Amino acid sequence: MKIVVLDAATLGADLDLSPLFACGEVSVFENTGAGEVARRVDGADVVVLNKVKMNADTLAGARLPALICVAATGYDNVDLDFCRQNGVAVCNVAGYSTDSVAEITVTLALALFCRLPAYSRFVESGAYTRGGVANCLVPPYKELRGKIWGIVGYGSIGAQVAAVARAFGCHVLAVKRTPAAGVDVVPLDELCRRADVISVHLPLTDATRGIIGERELALMKKDAILVNVARGAVIDEAAAAKAVKEGRLGGLGADVYTTEPMPENHPFYALLGKDNVLLTPHMAWGAVEARERCLAEIIENIGAFFRGERRSRVD
Repeated sequence: MKIVVLDAATLGADLDLSPLFACGEVSVFENTGAGEVARRVDGADVVVLNKVKMNADTLAGARLPALICVAATGYDNVDLDFCRQNGVAVCNVAGYSTDSVAEITVTLALALFCRLPAYSRFVESGAYTRGGVANCLVPPYKELRGKIWGIVGYGSIGAQVAAVARAFGCHVLAVKRTPAAGVDVVPLDELCRRADVISVHLPLTDATRGIIGERELALMKKDAILVNVARGAVIDEAAAAKAVKEGRLGGLGADVYTTEPMPENHPFYALLGKDNVLLTPHMAWGAVEARERCLAEIIENIGAFFRGERRSRVD
C-alpha cells in the first residue's frame, strides 16, 4: 500500500509518524503547494492531509487515490462532489480535539474578560516597577460569575465549553438547530444581544459562512468578548476588526482565519498589539494528546477502509 502525507508540518514536528509506516510504504512531505498535489498523489492508495486543497484543479491529471484521510474534523478543503464522482472515499477524524479546543477557547475568553493582556504588558513594560504602587486595577475587570456565555454551535466542543462556563457560574445560551437538554437554545439575534462572552464552534458551510457579520456585531454589548475557534470565514473578519477599532466590541480572540497563515493585509493584522485582542496561530486543536489521537484514528480509518468497512466516512 502506498501512502502519501502531504503536509506533515501542520501536524507538528514532535508527532511521531512511525505508527503510520506499519500500514505500508509512506512518503512524507512537510508542505505541498497547489501545483504539486497531482504529482505527489499520483498512484497513491491513500493520501493523508490536513489543510491541502483537494479538488478537480489540484488533482488534474493524477491517478486518483482510493482514500483521502483528513487529519481534522473539518473537511471543507476537500471537494466531496468531485470525490464522489470519481470514486474516492474520504474520511475525517471527529472528536479527537474536543478537550484541546475547549480548553483554548476558555483560555482566550478568560484572558480577555479579565484583561490579562493589559496587566501583563503593564508589568513587562516596567510601568509597574516604576509606578511605586503595590497594585494596578486599570483597566477595570469584572467577575465571570453571573454573566451570560453564548455558544454558537452546540456540538461536542460547544457542550464542553458550556460545562466549563457553568463551573464558573455563567448562564449558558446556545444557538443550535435542534433543542438540547440542559441548555437554553435561542435565536442568534437574542444570543448576540444578551451574551457577555460569545464563542463560535461551527463547521464552515454555505449556511454558516459569515454568520457573525456587521448586523450581529451591532447587536452585541459594547463590552462583549467574541472568540472564534471554528473557521475564520464563519465571521466577517473585516466587520469584527472594525468593531474592535471603533470600540464597539470589548475583546476579540481568534485562532482561525479565512486565509492561513494570516497575511499582512488581513483585517486582524491592524489589531496586533491591542490589549483587547488575542490572536493565536490555529493551534487550539493541537495539544500533544489530541494529535496522537488523530493519528491513531487515521490509522484505524485506513485499516477499516481496506477491510471493506465504512468508518468515519464523509463522502
